[in-house]
Amino acid sequence: MPKTPEYFFLDPLSQETLQQQIQRFMCEAILAGRFLPGERLPSSRKLADHLGVSRITVTLAYSELVANDFVAPRGRSGYYVSQKAPRQVSFQPRAESHPGGVDWSRAIGQRYSEQVLPAKPQHWRDYRYRFIYGQSDDGLFDHRNWRRCAIQALGKRDFASTSADYFERDDAELIKYIALHTLPNRGIQARPEEILITLGAQNALWLAAQVLLNQRRTAAMDDPGYHGLRAILKHTRCELVTNAVDGRGTVFENLPERTNVLFVTPSHHCPTNATMPVERRSELLQHARLNDYLIVEDDYEFEMSFLQPPAPAIKSLDRDGRVIYVGSFSKSIFPGLRLGYLVGPQPFIKEVRALRAAVLRHPPGQLQRTVATFLALGYYDALIARMTNAYRERRAAMEAAIARTGLKKVDNIVSGGSSFWMEAPAHVDTRKLAADLGSKGVLIEPGYTFFQNEASACNFYRLAYSSIEPSLIGRGIELVAEAIADYVPETQAGLEPEPA
Repeated sequence: MPKTPEYFFLDPLSQETLQQQIQRFMCEAILAGRFLPGERLPSSRKLADHLGVSRITVTLAYSELVANDFVAPRGRSGYYVSQKAPRQVSFQPRAESHPGGVDWSRAIGQRYSEQVLPAKPQHWRDYRYRFIYGQSDDGLFDHRNWRRCAIQALGKRDFASTSADYFERDDAELIKYIALHTLPNRGIQARPEEILITLGAQNALWLAAQVLLNQRRTAAMDDPGYHGLRAILKHTRCELVTNAVDGRGTVFENLPERTNVLFVTPSHHCPTNATMPVERRSELLQHARLNDYLIVEDDYEFEMSFLQPPAPAIKSLDRDGRVIYVGSFSKSIFPGLRLGYLVGPQPFIKEVRALRAAVLRHPPGQLQRTVATFLALGYYDALIARMTNAYRERRAAMEAAIARTGLKKVDNIVSGGSSFWMEAPAHVDTRKLAADLGSKGVLIEPGYTFFQNEASACNFYRLAYSSIEPSLIGRGIELVAEAIADYVPETQAGLEPEPA
């Protein structure tokens, strides 16, 4: 029985093109058995009239379906479901499990889900005033040239290398660019065997922690500090100690003698955004030498130093190989990229490479080559220039609005970055504040997750400007100030902001 056009429909809210929607609809119908082999499909003209699209859109969709053996043309007769069309294997649903099965409270050996992480709404773009950290502005990104680089990486010339299993190795072009361009910009010299590609900075920190720490060793991190790192360190079961932070970043003089590894974020401290001056970097390195501990330097956002020239990386001052360097392209290209790198002495990289190979082999080859091409052709440098100009303008607008409304920001030495670390009056719980502001379309980040004792500092919060339109900053800050002025204390832990 021929299928009439009434079987077909399009989703007006879909992010796919019209051609992609038609293809997907037919593929799903054929795979599910709703359209059977040999059944005749509507003509391109009738289907186009029914869906309200151009005939060429339907023709192109049919052409793709023909190329993939879902549909077969028959001379002047039209299009039919192909006899070669793939079909999904159908299984009978299993009966629901009964009580008395596995006791997962006993079967689970380690608890990873108990860590305190910030609640970040999935639909953050629905907020009008989105002061959310770590998200990018689509309007600043070079979509066209990124697409060109991705197509080149998928092309026939590069396909043999990018589609192969690298085993424990990485893309040679990406390693070459990092060694010859990225690291020298930070004053670092490294050989290819001293560089490892990771799935972002988070993965790099995890790999480093797993190799450097165990139950008999001590790690130190800042308080407040990066909550993701705190979770990683707890998983190693090492002894975790914390050190204070001031307006110049990490305060290390009182570290216990038993410290084996110190984790720092010197370019823009997480979350206060403080930039560690060169003098303190040198003093930290000297302190590490005298007390014989290692430093893991997470150099995220060093590219966003638009208020003053970037300070040299601690790794660039290191003469005895005690600094492990973590870099990432996810903050500068786009957060969903999840591609970073580790730099360290060859014995350390050898161990980390072996661990990575056991867990995930290597980051996707085609993704590595796409990034390498994007970097090599100068598109990355142009993107950074565009971002720094935009961030400079947004920071100035936000700083003026903060001063005008009387909000309190924590004063630090800052080279740039993408956020402000804010302090509300002591009686304000920013978890409840965030929920109240969410109903007005304002998205802020409560600061309690950055502290070792989350309950002791609930009046801190972070305001970022990486993804908010400059014209909306002033009014958004005003709404934050109004909400703080109208705040009524109430214990409502665990609240999450809702979209407007």
